[in-house]
Amino acid sequence: MPESYWGRIVYILQQYGPSFLKGAGVSMWLALVGTLFGCIIGFVVGIIQTIPEGRNDSLGKRVLIRIIKFIMACYVEFFRGTPMMAQAMFIYFGSSYLFNINMSMWFAAILIVSINTGAYMAETVRGGILSVDPGQTEGAKAIGMTHVQTMTNVILPQALRNIMPQIGNNLIINIKDTCVLSIIGTVELFYTTKGVAGALYTYFEAFTIAMIIYFIMTFTCSRLLRLLEKKMDGPDNYDLATADTLTHTSGMYSYKERKVK
Repeated sequence: MPESYWGRIVYILQQYGPSFLKGAGVSMWLALVGTLFGCIIGFVVGIIQTIPEGRNDSLGKRVLIRIIKFIMACYVEFFRGTPMMAQAMFIYFGSSYLFNINMSMWFAAILIVSINTGAYMAETVRGGILSVDPGQTEGAKAIGMTHVQTMTNVILPQALRNIMPQIGNNLIINIKDTCVLSIIGTVELFYTTKGVAGALYTYFEAFTIAMIIYFIMTFTCSRLLRLLEKKMDGPDNYDLATADTLTHTSGMYSYKERKVK
């Protein structure tokens, strides 16, 4: 074992480099899959929470909507108000003890990340929908669109752009928070780092490598998401499209110069 600090880091990378890469790959995979399913859950819950209650709706429909909204609100508040580590322990071990459900470690890991992300995304989606100008909804209803058509064709495309930064933020958080899944035996980057540090008694050096790997993953994802946001913004300069054959895309007709006699 080298005596210098950087020498020990190089030695650890030579001996356990593939293990660190495998753990990083597991962390990234769990974060991506969990964020994807979490976004789907968040969109469903967020849309349900913004369903309007019309005066012409029947009493039964209004009661049903309020019950569903209450259940969704309980789900959001519970999973936002408890740590993911406690959720992992409760879902993985508690489901077997209380309900005799023996789920696999990988299924439990994806489920935990997904429902935790879904709770945060639900509030993000709800805020994104409410941030769209109410005139957009009124205009859509004025031309005969149903609520579903209004949401899918008018509101959600605008809300999606508004919540893109938060989706990226949740992905970055999930890359780091997958470390809590080591408590149920998931062999991700943090779990691998603990094993290497315990085998060589080089905790400082091993976790230095882990922090650098985490930073590389989060920084790369944040840059890629920034590029996606710019892509969704479209070009800064554009010409107006027009069907008038007498005008150009700039909206002005160009007359030929007349000669002055």
